[in-house]
Amino acid sequence: MTEVIHPSTIAGWREWVGLPELGIGWMKAKLDTGARSSSLHAFDIQPVEGSPDRVRFRVLPWQESDDDAVDHECAVHDRRIVRSSSGHTEERYVVLMDLVLLGRRISAEVTLSNRDEMGFRMLIGREALRQGFIVDPARSYLGGRAPRSARRRNRGQD
Repeated sequence: MTEVIHPSTIAGWREWVGLPELGIGWMKAKLDTGARSSSLHAFDIQPVEGSPDRVRFRVLPWQESDDDAVDHECAVHDRRIVRSSSGHTEERYVVLMDLVLLGRRISAEVTLSNRDEMGFRMLIGREALRQGFIVDPARSYLGGRAPRSARRRNRGQD
């Protein structure tokens, strides 16, 4: 029998991801093939004064915690009307951001929104997953677990 190497990487429905541009090495994310774009929990989202093509925002990497807020500024890729899972629509900034998922660095369109009420600070949508990932909904953390210190910062939400 000839060995066939599959070009895609199998991922679980939830994984630890890195956001290198923000200096965030570990953040829990839900992988959601039902969502087109990815979404990041952000707050204090403001256009940069005098530069409408740039946006400034803050990110909280840990679930249920206000610790270790990260300030970031980047170019605006787009503005879109997005419908949430609850059916609510809102206009959101869209930025291009590199993600590290299962050891692979990919680029994704990421909407900035308040995900405080959601279980995960980040959602990875199908546009990002099309870059070579298959999601197994019965599995979690196939890329491995974050170091113990990161898991503790995340309030033990393993």
